[in-house]
Amino acid sequence: MKNEGIEGTERFLSPDKGRGLRAVRHFAVGELVFACPSYSYVLTVNERGAHCEHCFTRREDLSKCGKCKQAYYCNVDCQRSDWPMHKLECVAMVAYGENWCPSETVRLVARIIMKQRVTTERTPSERLLLLKEFEAHLDKMDSEKDEMNQADIAALHHFYSRHISKIPDDQALTELFAQVNCNGFTIEDEELSHLGSAVFPDVALMNHSCSPNVIVTYKGTVAEVRAVQEINPGDEVFNSYIDLLYPTEDRRERLLDSYFFTCQCTECSTKSKDNEKMEIRKLSSPPEPEEIRSMVRYAKNVIEEFRRAKHYKTPSELLEMCELSQEKMGSIFADTNVYMLHMMYQSMGVCLYMQDWDGAMSYGEKIVYPYSVHYPAYSLNVASMYLKLGRLYLGLEKKAHGVKALKKAIAIMEVAHGKDHHYVAEVKREVEEQK
Repeated sequence: MKNEGIEGTERFLSPDKGRGLRAVRHFAVGELVFACPSYSYVLTVNERGAHCEHCFTRREDLSKCGKCKQAYYCNVDCQRSDWPMHKLECVAMVAYGENWCPSETVRLVARIIMKQRVTTERTPSERLLLLKEFEAHLDKMDSEKDEMNQADIAALHHFYSRHISKIPDDQALTELFAQVNCNGFTIEDEELSHLGSAVFPDVALMNHSCSPNVIVTYKGTVAEVRAVQEINPGDEVFNSYIDLLYPTEDRRERLLDSYFFTCQCTECSTKSKDNEKMEIRKLSSPPEPEEIRSMVRYAKNVIEEFRRAKHYKTPSELLEMCELSQEKMGSIFADTNVYMLHMMYQSMGVCLYMQDWDGAMSYGEKIVYPYSVHYPAYSLNVASMYLKLGRLYLGLEKKAHGVKALKKAIAIMEVAHGKDHHYVAEVKREVEEQK
């Protein structure tokens, strides 16, 4: 297959950013810029039984693999198509039983190695960028990242050495894991629940902006890139690599840590949304600057502490941790402050897990409007919040509120996912059922 490019776009050398993607024609808001099938992908273990291992279709009547009894498929065609990749894990899962526990990244890299063995030509996922061209940034990796890489390499040997002959040497594996960590994508559903991991080389060509003009969504294992701003010929096409809720300093820290660059986009240069995002509670005696800085440090620490606590605390303990942190931060931060919103979102997630629907609804109501202010237009984070809230309302028999929230979700999703996406059709059906 020759390098045919992607109609309407071209690869180019972006000033100060290296290679990038540029439009050669106009794209309207909501228009599909391009679609990219995954080069390689893997369904997350937690979604087995709910989604087809091969095409990621969500349905209830899936059939399980007769050997491992852990992978599920729509039909025989999906199972056969997936076998070249599933065979890497099928026998191993039976042999290891509960001790079979490679990370999702290790599982994805194993599949990439097998794909590279049988692939001699440029794939439909690499019309503009080859996977082997991915940046690895090995020279910028700290000791912690290097240790994680080495642990992944050890796990790959442990779980796959019997099923992959002549595994690449450690130097090649170090580079491949680093490439995947810098350029991989997480596939998510309409509520932003994690479905799996994948590599989409052409999508990875796009550079980052905190005010992106496109958004990436997924249709099964295909990535779709749609315009969320008007794009004119000659404009660079920018995606966002990170959650854009947070203030400039936090975004830059995250980008430097994960992607090894300091963002110089317009949003970072102007810091135009930082004051709103860091809203301080209106008090008779305003807090001193050092008090605010101290609370920001506390907020960052508690966010990290909560992330770790999710692995060992009970849901009730997690909820208490969220509520105590909000009480403390609330002495200085307004409810619309992004650190307050972060912990409210965590609280909502715990409430949903505990099936405390009223509690989840209460948090969702506090979050949804500030989200719509802080995030860019057509944000998936805003759409998913309206979606969760709408479904909660309907479950709690608040029909009018539910329909209104779902319609707001649809308005965003029709642009971000496209009007013909099955997620949009599903939500429209939910609205129709209320008539």
